[in-house]
Amino acid sequence: MFATLPVTALRSFEAAARLRSFKLAAAELSVTPTAVSHQVKALERHVGCALFERVPRGVRLTDKGARLFAGVHGALLDVAQTLDALRPAPESGALTVSTTHSFAALWLVPRLGRFHEVYPQYQLRLDTSPDPVDLLQDASVDVAIRYSRRRYPGLHAACTLPEWFGVYGAPAQIAHAGRRAPALVTVRWRDSELYDEGWQAWCAAAGLPAWRRPAAELAYTEEHYALQAAIAGQGLVLASSVMVSDSVAAGTLVPYRPEIRVAGSAYTALCAPGRERHPPVKAFLSWLRKEFRA
Repeated sequence: MFATLPVTALRSFEAAARLRSFKLAAAELSVTPTAVSHQVKALERHVGCALFERVPRGVRLTDKGARLFAGVHGALLDVAQTLDALRPAPESGALTVSTTHSFAALWLVPRLGRFHEVYPQYQLRLDTSPDPVDLLQDASVDVAIRYSRRRYPGLHAACTLPEWFGVYGAPAQIAHAGRRAPALVTVRWRDSELYDEGWQAWCAAAGLPAWRRPAAELAYTEEHYALQAAIAGQGLVLASSVMVSDSVAAGTLVPYRPEIRVAGSAYTALCAPGRERHPPVKAFLSWLRKEFRA
């Protein structure tokens, strides 16, 4: 079934698309830029179309390249997470981080390679259950990254990543957005008031109240799915600046009316008091602070 699947070429393509550079992709994969270029050209011959356009400071995905990246990135991410889950954790030097599936998939996991490069001695396990963890009662979880506007009395708050919301879409969708009311992609969380209020605030600020047409809205339960739907051209999405950052960097999503921003909340890294002194936790929180500042 998978005998003809060009796995090596797909890995090279995913890295080049995510980093917008053959040179950076080569450094990540420990090969030469020429090798990445050859793999990409082989993949383009395999699919029968161009996947990249050359730009002054790197490369940019074509529309078909963006469609391929959306599928390949998600598939490789699923494989990587499955392999991590199968590896036996060592008795020492292990830590467990709890967060949402969307934050893990869209922000944390793409950056974890840098953590493992700096701290190869530590084994990190992700817990992406939708249910919040009581860090004072559940000793199996070392750090929780939570999304909220409230404070967390009794817990050690190590660092915070603020956000704002804007509207994004695939390049082809953005090109036509000003001519007619587009389809909208929305998220239905357990408590969806914050997201609905965000759409209302953005439409009001943009002077486009007619955009809110329930019949034209596509609803998903996870931000990860909503962004993938927008990348596939299903409509425009109201997205967190945190969650959308990698897709914007890759060129698969671009902002519409970028001057209009809606206040969001923040992601806060928490642990039980004293847990921050545990070497693996201390290392992870130190790395996370730098990533949050970046």
